[in-house]
Amino acid sequence: MQIQDLPYPDPGVPDARSGPRFLWWLGRNQLGGQFKALAWGLLHFVAVSALPFCVGLAVQSVIDRSGTRLALTGGLMAVCGAGIALGDTMLHRAAVTNWITAAARVQQLLARRTALLGSALTRRVAAGEVVAVSTGDVEKIGWFVEAVSRFTAAALTVVLVCVGLVLYQPALGVIVAVGVPVLALAVLPLLPRATRRADFQREKAGRATELASDTVAGLRVLRGIGGEELFLDRYRRASQQVRHAAVRSARMWSLIAAIQVLLPGLLMIAVVWRGVLLARDGRIDVGELVTVYSAVMLLTYPLRHFEEIAMAYSFSRPSAKRAARVLSLERAMDSEGSLPMEAPTGDLYDPATGLLAPAGRLTAVVCGDPDAAGLLAERLGGHPSEHSAERTAERTAERTVEGGVEDVAVGGSVLLGKVPLDELPLESARTAVLVQDKDPVLLSGSLRELLDVPASGLVSARAALEAAQCGDVLDALTQGSLDAEDPMDARITERGRSLSGGQRQRLALARSLITDPEVLVLDEPTSAVDSHTEARIAEGLRSLRAGRTTVVFTSSPLLLDHADRVVLVHEGRVAAVGAHRELVRDEPLYRAVVTRETDEEAAAEAAARAPLGDVTPDDEAVLTGVLEEIEETA
Repeated sequence: MQIQDLPYPDPGVPDARSGPRFLWWLGRNQLGGQFKALAWGLLHFVAVSALPFCVGLAVQSVIDRSGTRLALTGGLMAVCGAGIALGDTMLHRAAVTNWITAAARVQQLLARRTALLGSALTRRVAAGEVVAVSTGDVEKIGWFVEAVSRFTAAALTVVLVCVGLVLYQPALGVIVAVGVPVLALAVLPLLPRATRRADFQREKAGRATELASDTVAGLRVLRGIGGEELFLDRYRRASQQVRHAAVRSARMWSLIAAIQVLLPGLLMIAVVWRGVLLARDGRIDVGELVTVYSAVMLLTYPLRHFEEIAMAYSFSRPSAKRAARVLSLERAMDSEGSLPMEAPTGDLYDPATGLLAPAGRLTAVVCGDPDAAGLLAERLGGHPSEHSAERTAERTAERTVEGGVEDVAVGGSVLLGKVPLDELPLESARTAVLVQDKDPVLLSGSLRELLDVPASGLVSARAALEAAQCGDVLDALTQGSLDAEDPMDARITERGRSLSGGQRQRLALARSLITDPEVLVLDEPTSAVDSHTEARIAEGLRSLRAGRTTVVFTSSPLLLDHADRVVLVHEGRVAAVGAHRELVRDEPLYRAVVTRETDEEAAAEAAARAPLGDVTPDDEAVLTGVLEEIEETA
């Protein structure tokens, strides 16, 4: 794989059982690039290591006054120089290619996993951790994958040099052969502590990144409540903790680097001292002493890669662990699907709750618990969270008796036209059912780019914007983009932070309406808009989605009054079904949720509706007094 061939047609299925396994999987998928870097690395390191032998031969040729050998040595040095230049150039090229392709593979895997999980990702992994994995961690993982081939070439070169010195000059070569492994292994006892300090630093850095992300995301709210300084102080403390951790980590790595310089120096002193004694006794030639000395001096170059691979692994191991954690996340339901690619139509039915949304109609769902509403909305889209799936499994074969008829509530997948959504391929399930949660995200770019989404083509951008009542939003975007004559070319800042919450909500609604899915599920789509705008949105939504299945989770009377069918879900089961006005009149639980009625008010109203024939005059007087007090208070 070359850089110009990126992205990968298929990045593969990663081994995400652990960080080391993930690194091993990445290496195995780049064997071609690894062997290429290894070959060029061997050429480069061997050419560098051959220079001391050339220098020794040249010195000895001068001492022996042999012009022929000196000329041959000069030619050999020229060959070594060419090998060094070619090997270094191609090694750098191959190493950078391995680094970038490995990082690109990880980024593609993360992007694919993010698209698969959708909004469930940030509920299972902190946003700061996701940012850290997709930016800095990707680079560290690529660094280690790239460094493996250079380290292997350096290690083989060290072995070859040691063997060559033993054969060339045994008296000194044995000292080098014994000393070099000591140099390579001397820092191993320090690596666990250095690794722990590096892990602690990255943990603090991740926490600071997460805090900064949360602060920026909520900056508008913080300014409104005057909490900017509080969060800035928190970030300053987190930043100082990162700095202190980085300094402690750098001290340990500095100690390791110092040892890597000190020990080769001591080995060189030992070799020179022993070599001078042997040369004085006439047991070795001066050229041989120069050769061994130069070889030991140049061995520090490949030995530096031992320190680098230790650092690369120490930094990449926790990064790979975090990446593997994200890549190991799965949807609660089957992501591949056992049914063929198809787009089913028909009624939307949830057997776990008994919720039925008839095809082509606007169904409103009222839940007293907003969290329960969010989980149910996810479930209707065919991709619930694990907690929702577990609760669904517990409801399997649960039996209820209604009106003397025994039914079985099977806690399986949501059905669309009697087709289980979790048995469909993910693409088909999301094409058939689109879920917009209560906190949709707007990406930066122009309004035209925001609304450029997969769609049926039956709903225009203008119609969707009008139905979502985005007229004032277009005006605000146009005023904020002085160079944009067409509102569709106006720029939207990151996450739409230049817009109010209601404006962001309406743009997100327009984006969902453009897609025109078979089933559209909206979770509190008007919670941040005023009542007049909400009434117009309700009319526009009903008109634009005529003939399409729409499910709206809301407790707003304005939206509920425009629904064809209203369903009350209480404690995980459908408690009542009907029209809004009928349920307000006949269902106290529904009335309490929709009108925010207190317990005292509900008791008083129930008493007022009850017949007074069975109560005493004193009781009647008390009830009458309570009703009068409530009327006066109102």
